[in-house]
Amino acid sequence: MTSAPAGPLIVGIDCGSQSAKVTVFGPDGEVAAQGRHALAPYVAGREGEWMHPDDDVWESVAHAARAAMAQLDRPERVVAVGLCGIRFCRAVLRRDGRLARPMMSWMDARVGRPHRAESADEAFVTTCSGYLTHRLTGATVDTAGNYLGAWPVDLATGTWGGDAELRAFGVTRQQLFDLVPPGAALGEITDAAARATGLRVGIPVFATSNDKAVEALGAGLASPSSAVLSLGTYIAGMMVTDEFVADGDTHWTNAAAEPDRFLVESEGIRRGMWTVSWVRDLVGVDEAALTRLAAEVPPGADGVVAVLDWLAPDAHPEWRGALLGFDGSQGRGAIFRAVLESIAFTMYRTLTAMAADLGRSIDEVIVSGGGARNEVLLGVLQALFRAPVRVPTCPDAAGLGAAICAAVGSGVHPDFAAAQRAMVRLATVETADADAELYAELARSHARVIAGVRSLDVTEYQRIGAARRTRPA
Repeated sequence: MTSAPAGPLIVGIDCGSQSAKVTVFGPDGEVAAQGRHALAPYVAGREGEWMHPDDDVWESVAHAARAAMAQLDRPERVVAVGLCGIRFCRAVLRRDGRLARPMMSWMDARVGRPHRAESADEAFVTTCSGYLTHRLTGATVDTAGNYLGAWPVDLATGTWGGDAELRAFGVTRQQLFDLVPPGAALGEITDAAARATGLRVGIPVFATSNDKAVEALGAGLASPSSAVLSLGTYIAGMMVTDEFVADGDTHWTNAAAEPDRFLVESEGIRRGMWTVSWVRDLVGVDEAALTRLAAEVPPGADGVVAVLDWLAPDAHPEWRGALLGFDGSQGRGAIFRAVLESIAFTMYRTLTAMAADLGRSIDEVIVSGGGARNEVLLGVLQALFRAPVRVPTCPDAAGLGAAICAAVGSGVHPDFAAAQRAMVRLATVETADADAELYAELARSHARVIAGVRSLDVTEYQRIGAARRTRPA
């Protein structure tokens, strides 16, 4: 058991694409308890299909919640729950709210297309957060901010489209959940959910938004001249706005985790921090040791260049990831530094392009997610942006963002600005590489390398090899 902070306690549920985290916060953002449970690996189906196996998402959330609640000496002090789920997922439910088929992950090609029924018992079509809401509360209510992609929803107003849009998507209005803004009540913990999670029956559950928006809120994003760099499985750059901004060549707009605000998001890196884990596992050295090796390698990674197209977008299926520039002299540190530098160069390029299109400057960069403790990466970012780089002291920014929504919805704090001021703390990065001009030159060269690699098409070569492997002996 742990000694919790004074005052009421708020639970933030952060179901990410790699793990479910359930954190209990005090009114000042202090962590009282946390449970975490890894999600099982995705399961591949037919071409382009990637699914969460069985009921893994709900079971992981329930397991993490039980672990967190078991750490509290007075769990009855919990007054509210904020729920944040993975964005761009799709869940098809039976009438009783159970999954009719495995939940589609954000990588599944079907989430970018209209719904296609596969059986007669498919009663509802919703998101990851909608499914978790139903398991927790029994309600058919969901946050409007998590309907991204092909959904027939008006993002500017957070409301469902008309009959024509619903028909084009392949659903009726009765198959869709009601939509509410961040901070609105979704329902209360049911008896069944209480038995599964350890949460008390009747605790209210509050809506948030999509996971990147909730992370931005919990990371402290508030000023129009600040940017959040989210270093997760999908790496994204974000800025907040009070008005809906039409999508452009450098950005797209989705709902923020505050009512009547929006998040403008730059082009990102698919499987971004996944690449960091991939290199770690490939060379058999833990990330801390790899980072120390990378710090000993000069800027430019001894000539190794990483292209982070490990998961090709739908518009460019021919793109592939690459590591180039080997001459036999480089080691593990150079490879790892090349990946870190590529993350920094790519996101510097996309974030500054977005800010220029919006007519803004970037006066502060807030770095959150799994890579926010990597000193090499932070130093390169600080040199490139030539602006203060800050890191949330709470490592689970999405969980904190979910708790902020619940704190406002339950009245623990009067509004989002007050809750954010009270609960979020940022630390300024002190380590920096002073050679900003060198990094700027490397970033320009890196952009030219990426363009050259993307002009290649190795899919035919891969098809030939794959066909040979599948021929009978």
